[in-house]
Amino acid sequence: MGLIKKFLEWKKNREEPVYEIEDWNEIVYDRDDLVITDKSSREEYIIGCMEQIAEASKELENLQFEYNMVTSQLKDMEEIEALPPEEKDILMNCALKIRHLEKQQSGYRERKNKMTEEKFRQMERMEAEVQEGLEKLSEAEEYRELVKRDLRRLDGERQAYQYRKGELKKWIEDTRAMAVVCSVAVVVCILLLFVLQFGFHMDAKIGYLAVTGIGAVAITLIFVKHSDSKKELTGVENGISRLIRLQNTVKIRYVNNAHLLDYLYLKYNVSSAGELGKSWMQYQEEKEERESYKQAEKELDECQKDLLHELRRYQVKDPMVWLHQIEALLDKKEMVEIRHNLIIRRQSLRRRMDYNKEVIAGKAQAEIKDLVEKYPEYAKEILGIVGRYEKDFS
Repeated sequence: MGLIKKFLEWKKNREEPVYEIEDWNEIVYDRDDLVITDKSSREEYIIGCMEQIAEASKELENLQFEYNMVTSQLKDMEEIEALPPEEKDILMNCALKIRHLEKQQSGYRERKNKMTEEKFRQMERMEAEVQEGLEKLSEAEEYRELVKRDLRRLDGERQAYQYRKGELKKWIEDTRAMAVVCSVAVVVCILLLFVLQFGFHMDAKIGYLAVTGIGAVAITLIFVKHSDSKKELTGVENGISRLIRLQNTVKIRYVNNAHLLDYLYLKYNVSSAGELGKSWMQYQEEKEERESYKQAEKELDECQKDLLHELRRYQVKDPMVWLHQIEALLDKKEMVEIRHNLIIRRQSLRRRMDYNKEVIAGKAQAEIKDLVEKYPEYAKEILGIVGRYEKDFS
């Protein structure tokens, strides 16, 4: 246990000490480690002080410029608020026009379904021929539907003829078979009558007449049906040939129409006449809105020039700022809010200027002065370093 306790104490002593972070806003000059008798150390220390003064001076110039600009804006606000009512009305009229035109432009930029620039340029190039193209596409698509309808009708008729052709061929085969069957039956019946007449001495005259009559009638009917079927088959086959010729003619028209449509679709970069018509309507709306936008932009530019002219006439030093503060000219609350913001900004700039002037530059100057007073033997050298640095810096 004693060894473990010693190990823990040793580990605790090995831990890094915790340092407190100093206030980073506080400028501290520490000469405890400065070897004042060493020339290079003295020179380095003085140059460090001079660099701080130079940095503060540079920051002061930037802050002074910003401070003057903010002060100028506050003075401009006072000038505007001190204007007579009739002159204020002139400014408000200009501001109202500018606000209206800016909202109009903003509405155009934010609207949905806006036509792409590429599509707009494409329709613009084809503007002179779109109407004609739309008519051609509509006619070609209507013709395609007619041709398809004709092809479907012809195909239906051809299938009906093919079906009828099959039926007729079957009838012809059946009538042939029936003719053979009837002929065989007549021969068998006559042979049977012969047997009855000569073998059994029976009177077969009526049988002969009946068999002959019935056979003749049956064979005649079968022959007529067979002849009619063959005749109709010839007509059906001729009809099929005619339909094939018509189909080929219509197919040629369909192919030519399809090629025409493919070319027109490619030319106008659409997939249907409806799409081209929709694009044409969008283009017309887009063109009208763009022209309105350009006109509004032109009017906005003129109104802005009028506002700047009036502001310059009223001795406003920075009139350009008011192009981005139109609402302040129309709404007193907005004007108060802007003034409040400017006052806060100016106070912040004032504090930063005081800090750089009094804390950074002031402490550095005081440090150099203190060194001159405490070490008079190095006073001439210190002032010489200061002079050289100021000469190089300037």
